[in-house]
Amino acid sequence: MTDHLIIFDTTLRDGEQSPGMSMNLSEKLMVAETLDAMGVDVIEAGFAIASQGDFDAVLAIAKQIKNAAVCSLARAKRGDIERAAEAVKPAKNPRIHTFMSTSEIHLTHQYHIGQKECLEMIKDSVILARKFTGNVEWSAMDATRTNRDFLCKAVELAIQCGATTVNIPDTVGYATPKDYGELIAYLRDNVPNIDKAIISTHCQNDLGLATANSLAGALAGARQIECTINGIGERAGNASLEEVVMAIKTRRDIFPFETKIDATHITRASRLVQNITGALVQVNKAIVGANAFAHESGIHQDGVLKHAATYEIMTPESVGLTKSNLVLGKHSGRHAFKDKIKHLGFNIGDNALEEAFTRFKELADKKKDIYDEDIVALLDMGASRVADRVQFASLHITCGSTGPQTAMLSLRVDGEVRRVTVEGQGPIDATFSAIKALVPHEAKLQLYQVSAITQGTDAQAEVNVRLEAADGTIVNGHGSNIDTLVASAVAYINALNKLQMLQNSQKINLITVH
Repeated sequence: MTDHLIIFDTTLRDGEQSPGMSMNLSEKLMVAETLDAMGVDVIEAGFAIASQGDFDAVLAIAKQIKNAAVCSLARAKRGDIERAAEAVKPAKNPRIHTFMSTSEIHLTHQYHIGQKECLEMIKDSVILARKFTGNVEWSAMDATRTNRDFLCKAVELAIQCGATTVNIPDTVGYATPKDYGELIAYLRDNVPNIDKAIISTHCQNDLGLATANSLAGALAGARQIECTINGIGERAGNASLEEVVMAIKTRRDIFPFETKIDATHITRASRLVQNITGALVQVNKAIVGANAFAHESGIHQDGVLKHAATYEIMTPESVGLTKSNLVLGKHSGRHAFKDKIKHLGFNIGDNALEEAFTRFKELADKKKDIYDEDIVALLDMGASRVADRVQFASLHITCGSTGPQTAMLSLRVDGEVRRVTVEGQGPIDATFSAIKALVPHEAKLQLYQVSAITQGTDAQAEVNVRLEAADGTIVNGHGSNIDTLVASAVAYINALNKLQMLQNSQKINLITVH
């Protein structure tokens, strides 16, 4: 018998909590729609109490998502739960996810309360959440370091009070697959009403075991796995959605489960999250890394050429990775462009299509061959920048071995065009100095990274930058353009806009959660 395994994606909540991963509203909506299209069961859209920006994002996602349940996290506090309830109320299937630490180390050193007070907080928070929705998830933060008998009491109480899902987080990534599987089995054997709720896993990746622990939990009886695209999240990250899904699909002999995930959306989702956050996966990352389906060894190449299954346990096509087709160019019309977008898995309105087509024509005038990756980058980059306070207008660079290197830059700031000419120690330094002259700021550049989207000397450059503000806030920016210097300017401006967004939202420094 094959059981359904619920995929709970927390890219927009736990994933966004990691330094530099903050997204604006339009970016969050893009990710949420992609998750919904690929078949995710539950989208944890954010932490509604964290800021007005977080609340607005959860609310917008709740209004827009057509299939998945939409969830907001909430501490065991009335204000948190009420704010979460308000944010998810428009959703087709709203969920409130409330949590409370249960380990002795957390109760003693973080909350300064005993087990009795902890149980009272669990009771009050779950009962309150149930007043707003019948879909309530409760989490035992730091469950894997909690006394098992007390954990059983806490889980039993949460279910008695109305929790329909109980999450058993490995908050600090401490467990091994054996530990974690045994813990889930122990709860199944010792919590009298455990059959009244779904057991969920939420495993952090501090020891590199998050996916393995999650799957061990499922084998022991859990029927929901919490994960993120590319495994992003607090510290070393979370269980990776693509790893969980493809492990199940590839090893059905071991994992007798099915999910609703359309795996052909995986590559698209991975690239979208990389583009928005600027957090590129390592080349040897399972499933979505650049080398995941690359073979250099002569023996491997020989085997794959004779029969792909000799060294590939899944096909590139099964995760949505297809070879680029050189079918579009400067003479291609709107109809062909619209068909290509649909083939790539995008569904955009007429206005967005017209704007994207204009940018496609601009790119086609500069680049002979337009690859699928070029179009994906073009769509991902354009859709999320419309409301940015600072927008790129133009850049002219004078450089060479004899110098000086000069950047003539034009930006639109709050709708007003500003221009400046600045010299620097090289074209990149001149460009970034020009941006700083037009948009004064104290943030420091911590990372500058360039890669090519496709092959060829006319390939679009993909640039990622990381800025750190004086208060320690970190943001990533991303840009792509056939001109590396323009891509660099766009990426830096993108990071500045994200920094401005965070400062405007006055984000509360919430405690770290599972």
